[in-house]
Amino acid sequence: MTKKKLFYLAPCALLLASTITAQTGSTFTGEINDRACARANSHDAMMKRHGSQNTKQCILDCIKAGGKYVLVDDKTQAVYLLDDQQKPAQFAGEKVTITGTLDKDSSTLHVADIQAAQ
Repeated sequence: MTKKKLFYLAPCALLLASTITAQTGSTFTGEINDRACARANSHDAMMKRHGSQNTKQCILDCIKAGGKYVLVDDKTQAVYLLDDQQKPAQFAGEKVTITGTLDKDSSTLHVADIQAAQ
């Protein structure tokens, strides 16, 4: 590789590396919920509809009925659809911290990791 090519490629590689790091480094804290109940800001109607005994069971029942897992942000109360619908299952109704990237256009969080919030 010539020095001239290396001169142009090095900054591109650094920019790409910083972009990848920035994309995986964002964290979001909130509660794992289902989209229908999050939009309604209540589980009451769905708990009656499904006969759920508690909030966690309501979320799981809504998911079984075709709903999607979301994160309700603690600070902003924004509702973010989660692109990974498997990882959040064990955290239904719990406060979590998600590491990933936000697609602002679709309000979708691309999940890299989910941990119970401290």
